[in-house]
Amino acid sequence: MDRPAPRIGIALSFLCLLILGVMPIIANSRPQGSSALGFAWILSLWQLIFALPLFVRELTSSHKGLFDAHFPRRVLARMFIVNLSTGLMFGLATWFYVLAMEQAGAVSAAIAIQAYPLFAMLVEMILLRRMKGRWELACTGILLVTLYYLGTAGSWRIDGFSLWFLVALCVPLLWGIAHVLIREELTNTPITPAQVTFFRVLLSALFLGVLYGLSGAEDWAVLWQRDLMMFGMVMGLFYYLELIVWFHAVRHIDVSLACSVTTPWPAVTMVLAVIFLDETVSYSQLVAFIVVALCVYLLLTAAGKRLAAARARLS
Repeated sequence: MDRPAPRIGIALSFLCLLILGVMPIIANSRPQGSSALGFAWILSLWQLIFALPLFVRELTSSHKGLFDAHFPRRVLARMFIVNLSTGLMFGLATWFYVLAMEQAGAVSAAIAIQAYPLFAMLVEMILLRRMKGRWELACTGILLVTLYYLGTAGSWRIDGFSLWFLVALCVPLLWGIAHVLIREELTNTPITPAQVTFFRVLLSALFLGVLYGLSGAEDWAVLWQRDLMMFGMVMGLFYYLELIVWFHAVRHIDVSLACSVTTPWPAVTMVLAVIFLDETVSYSQLVAFIVVALCVYLLLTAAGKRLAAARARLS
């Protein structure tokens, strides 16, 4: 790789921010008549189609990543389990993503998904024994209270907590678990981001296809209509591009800085939802977004300082 260029990394992170902000609008703008599960399957198929060219190109290059290495059976078995489990998690997360955007609303669901760093931190603490400082725990507590406030639409009453908001929270939870597992695989094996992405969308598409078939849904004909297929293609393209752009961004800048740049993406969703979906942004949603974005930014800043201190000790 060439020398890191921070300006390129920051520019790519801003591109990620725009893609993340647009995706909920695409999901909620799809033609009526299709189920969330069916649409999630269609967009996963399109993701697989878009991921295939880069995967094939790596196979025919001099650096084949995973396919250049030889592993003991135990390692291969572990990699198979990790890829299978994370593929299923991402498939389920894709379905929940579309369902949450549809039922909870693009704005509320987008803010709920901002809890991703929180769940990633909790997963690291539980699975990898990486403990956090008091400041990070305090920010986490504020983040949890804010998400509860948003989930009850500002009423603070437990009986007013939205089931669909909980579905939205399942998306970052599944992402957090899967990404922690994948990061360990990326740092300990020669597998490439393109290969991880391909296996991820392949397993997700298979899982969602089987789930859709078993669900007894009757909108098969609707799924193959031209308009819905076009929306699935656009959503699949945006989802895939977000993954690729993100991987390239973090080659030039620290992950903490890239996350800080992309933190405000629900603000993009808010503006677009008002313009294209005729949604209204409530006072509770606006307050919740500001607090969530601030907490996430402080968490990422603290993580970046801890990483810099660790690097200084090693040098």
